[in-house]
Amino acid sequence: MPTETVLFIILAGVVALLLALYQYKYKAKGASTSNALFAFLRFITLFSVLLLLINPKFEQVKYDIVKPNLVVAVDNSSSIKHLKQDVKAQEFVNSISNNAELNNKFNIELFSFGNTLNSNDSLSFNQNQTNLDKVFKQLSQVYKNSTAPTIVVSDGNQTIGNDYQFSAKKYNQPIYPIILGDTVVYSDLQISKLNVNKYAYLKNKFPVEAIVVYNGDQAILSKFVVTKGNTTVFSKVIILDKSKNSEVLNFNLSANSVGVQDYKAQVIPLSTEKNKTNNYKNFAVEVIDQKSKVAIVSTVLHPDLGALKKSIESNEQREVVFLNPNKVLNQLNDFQLVILYQPNNLFKTLFAELEKQNKNKWVISGPKTDWLFLNEIQTDYNLEVTSQTEDYQPNLNTNYSAFIIEDLDFNNFPPLKSTFGEADFNLPSETILYKTVSGIQTKQPLLTTLEINGRREAILFGEDLWKWRAQSYLNEDSFLKFDNFIGKLVQYLASNKRKNRLNIDYNSFYNGSDNIIISAQFFNKNYEFDDSASLSIVVKNNQSLETTTRPLILKGNNYQVNLNGLASGSYSFTVKSSSENISVSGNFKIIEYNVEQQFLNADVTKLQQVATNSNGNAFFINNYQGLVNDLLNDKRYQPIQKSNKSVVPLIDWYYLLFIIVLSLALEWFIRKYKGLI
Repeated sequence: MPTETVLFIILAGVVALLLALYQYKYKAKGASTSNALFAFLRFITLFSVLLLLINPKFEQVKYDIVKPNLVVAVDNSSSIKHLKQDVKAQEFVNSISNNAELNNKFNIELFSFGNTLNSNDSLSFNQNQTNLDKVFKQLSQVYKNSTAPTIVVSDGNQTIGNDYQFSAKKYNQPIYPIILGDTVVYSDLQISKLNVNKYAYLKNKFPVEAIVVYNGDQAILSKFVVTKGNTTVFSKVIILDKSKNSEVLNFNLSANSVGVQDYKAQVIPLSTEKNKTNNYKNFAVEVIDQKSKVAIVSTVLHPDLGALKKSIESNEQREVVFLNPNKVLNQLNDFQLVILYQPNNLFKTLFAELEKQNKNKWVISGPKTDWLFLNEIQTDYNLEVTSQTEDYQPNLNTNYSAFIIEDLDFNNFPPLKSTFGEADFNLPSETILYKTVSGIQTKQPLLTTLEINGRREAILFGEDLWKWRAQSYLNEDSFLKFDNFIGKLVQYLASNKRKNRLNIDYNSFYNGSDNIIISAQFFNKNYEFDDSASLSIVVKNNQSLETTTRPLILKGNNYQVNLNGLASGSYSFTVKSSSENISVSGNFKIIEYNVEQQFLNADVTKLQQVATNSNGNAFFINNYQGLVNDLLNDKRYQPIQKSNKSVVPLIDWYYLLFIIVLSLALEWFIRKYKGLI
């Protein structure tokens, strides 16, 4: 407490004492016992009031003992049940959770994981994917600034994500793997990889690559077969032994009919094999009868051109061709969409021809765009011409109605560089992305679409689109989401189909381990997104004729339903609105494949390596008793005493108000009792 405050408190005490004595000694002309009591009570009252006026502040220190965390992450995927380790895993978790000594030393936090990490409430061992890489990344965010030795109960077999050894190194916590599964090596013949394109074109051949792997000591002879229904479309005899334990098969299959075509690849199992599930893989190819061609016309070199080509051609249905403004004129009828990158006066003839043919186009502008030319050559929109440039970040318009857009965390994407100025539109337009300038969201369009007289057009006010694709990869470890966004925009621009009030987004086929998500957008009669709609989906199995009805749940700017758990087969579905007679139907197939059942053994080597690199220790599930002793005796895991110092003003101490009221009340009642009032 400052010296000045102490002096004020002493002065307050002196003043309160002098006033009390003046009241009950000097003015009362006596020194009775009652006057002394009254003087004391008056002193208490005055001193308390003066203390409140001074309002001194006191430091309050609280000490807490913080125990280290003990994180227990349990593999909840179906491979644990497939390896018959589910009971042992549950028993281990119960043993750790109920251990009194561990609970006394640690705060035990339980998690389960499959494709995602979840706070553990129960273990079902039914997750269809394992992503240990995501587990360590998410745990590192939660326990970044604390001591948290981590027990990972798993077979170590990852089916999705990056190699978890790298994310485990960055976790910076000791890791104690509890290894589930059989470590005995059995003779096994399997299809370890099967690579095939998602799309093929009618009357063409499409390539297939299969990798067959053998684990065993004896030479074996088997046969690799690909069937379509009851017809064998490819077969080959394979001979493998200990020295030559794998073979890569490359072959071509014919695409003879349009639609989703199902195939089954199988390597004939050995009589001694324990796991025969990994001897076959089902796959599918969607055969289409035409290919969309997109022309990118530019007179400048820029990384955006390569990024656009990669994104558009990520869908094998599309082909991108780079042309200059003069060469494209003779080939214009070959393209379903023309992308005009930073147009200038050299594009004059091309613009005239596009207008004449009422052709769909996408204009991408930037600092190198000649806006004097662009404002003059067309009348749909214009931009104020300036010599200044500005950086614009995107902000998603959740009410965009032309097609379903997933938010890619656009707000955190790098800015695009463009000419400074406001755009004016002379035709009805819909904005996909608005401009954000210096953190301030505006209603100025960054990416907009137009639709009139059967022609569709888009305009992007900015260059450096390649940075968005790179940022999407950093966020997702994949280009997929950004490429899908560009793909949907290209699909919309390359088509002249009439706008619908109910739009759906789904795949033609799904692998058995994929998340089966169907999205929908519903718009009112003014084509404004309706977030109060009641949508449902009726899914019908075309073989068993069994139907399932589920509601679609609003999620961001669209409605979604998760159809995980459906058996493999062919399905038809209808999404409909309960308030209006509007519905949309479609078909999809689920290809039988359970990636979690492809493993026969635990990945002991990798789990032990993770333990060694993190200064932890690995244990097998049948011999984990030493883990408890390691955790209890390790000097790294000690409780920490933390002090919390807070400054508390006296005015917050409500007991002082009670003292003031009590002293005044006692003085009044005693004086009343003695007849002095």
